[in-house]
Amino acid sequence: MNLADRDAGTEARRGVMALCTAATADELARALVGLGAPEAEDLRAPEIGLVMATGRIGGDGRPFNLGEVSVTRAAVRLADGRTGFAYHLGRDRCRARQAAILDALWQGDRAGVEAALAPVARRQAAEQAAEARRIAATRVDFLTLARGED
Repeated sequence: MNLADRDAGTEARRGVMALCTAATADELARALVGLGAPEAEDLRAPEIGLVMATGRIGGDGRPFNLGEVSVTRAAVRLADGRTGFAYHLGRDRCRARQAAILDALWQGDRAGVEAALAPVARRQAAEQAAEARRIAATRVDFLTLARGED
């Protein structure tokens, strides 16, 4: 596997995990039911912790500590040996475990997992389009005229 293929695989996995992050617990459960998800062994039972969130003024200023946020992480192994990992903002252990199982399943059946998460992608796209329309409705165009003084 060359570097470009590995980078493309990493980006695809990030995309699927971003969908898992955007999904509700019910959406993740429906995706797992649709895939006929196998039983998974907990490598690391879902656990809750805190991480320090940092920010930057303007996106490129000096970093500063913004505050602590709750994060839940999980790690699972399927019967065939594939492992999955997930981190979620918040304190929902079930959701983190479901996302970890989907991560493990994705490593063997990319198309199936992506199809199972397609409703989440459609919902997310619709929400982004609605937000764009709401923002566009408040847009103000300013027109500057040059004065005719010589």
